[in-house]
Amino acid sequence: MSTGQLTGKTARVAPSPSSGAAARPARRRFSLRQRRVAAFYAFTGPWMLGFLALTAYPLGYALWLSFTNSDGLSSRTRFVGLANYKEVFTDSDTMASLGRTALFTGITVPLSIMAGLLLAVLLNQPVRARGLFRTLLYLPAVVPPVGAALTFKLIFDRDSGAANGLLDLLHFNGVPWLVDPYARWVLIVLTMWGVGNVMIISLAGLQDIPKELVEAARVDGANPWQSFTRITLPLLSPVIFFQVVTGIIGSLQTFVPLLIALNPTPAGVTSVPESNYFYMIDVFAQYFANGRYGYASAMLWVLFAIIVFVTFLLFRLSKGAVFYSVEPEPAKNKPRTMGEA
Repeated sequence: MSTGQLTGKTARVAPSPSSGAAARPARRRFSLRQRRVAAFYAFTGPWMLGFLALTAYPLGYALWLSFTNSDGLSSRTRFVGLANYKEVFTDSDTMASLGRTALFTGITVPLSIMAGLLLAVLLNQPVRARGLFRTLLYLPAVVPPVGAALTFKLIFDRDSGAANGLLDLLHFNGVPWLVDPYARWVLIVLTMWGVGNVMIISLAGLQDIPKELVEAARVDGANPWQSFTRITLPLLSPVIFFQVVTGIIGSLQTFVPLLIALNPTPAGVTSVPESNYFYMIDVFAQYFANGRYGYASAMLWVLFAIIVFVTFLLFRLSKGAVFYSVEPEPAKNKPRTMGEA
């Protein structure tokens, strides 16, 4: 007779540790590379979704519209091929607006870069309260473009503007600033008013230049102008090149003239002075005033092609003129990072 029968209890056998471990599913362990890939997509996923929904899809839809006669409302959209693109290059008004935009870009971009660099050089000197001056000169760049445009519209108003009020105190006749031929100069002044962005970037570039180089040039007998042209400007060339590229791209897409127009609405787009009737204003008029969505989309894609071409040309011309402090390493000497196969 067994012990269990003598005691009247059923004997229980304790499970072995090995049998319990075998019953549980094995836990999958991810490699370091897999975890990095997962973290990459987790952080970039929201941006990718936003890019596809808010950038890639609108671009593709606008490209399709550029080959149609769509008016944005009617469902009777007909494919017209390259007719819209042909009209862009043959329409005298469109070409004139593109020429005004190019002229505005050629004036404001060099002026902004030179003024910003001059202010940066002055504010890089060891003077008292230079932090206060830096803040005051940068403040206009913080103002949103819409607010700045509306402020200038009030300042240069013919009847109640501060500019004509000052002229009246000096016993001069008032000037219709917001119409031709003065409207162009108001727009240039508005553009130069926000030169603080260029100043702050140039100032950061100046502070990155080693002071030992300038001091060594002075010891060798170089005057301040020679030190600036032979040392400061070459070392600052990447910053200047960045400002030229971004400045041209921004100027070609400028939309501020419509904001300071007398009647800044789709119906009143004709109130924009002729000297300030830029390419993007024409695009706005074709979209919302004339209802020519197909033609306006073709205009935008032509502008995109122009910007790409100009940027490519600038990069080609910059070879030998832009001096980078660190040259990119060849691909064959690139070290492997942890987790790479």
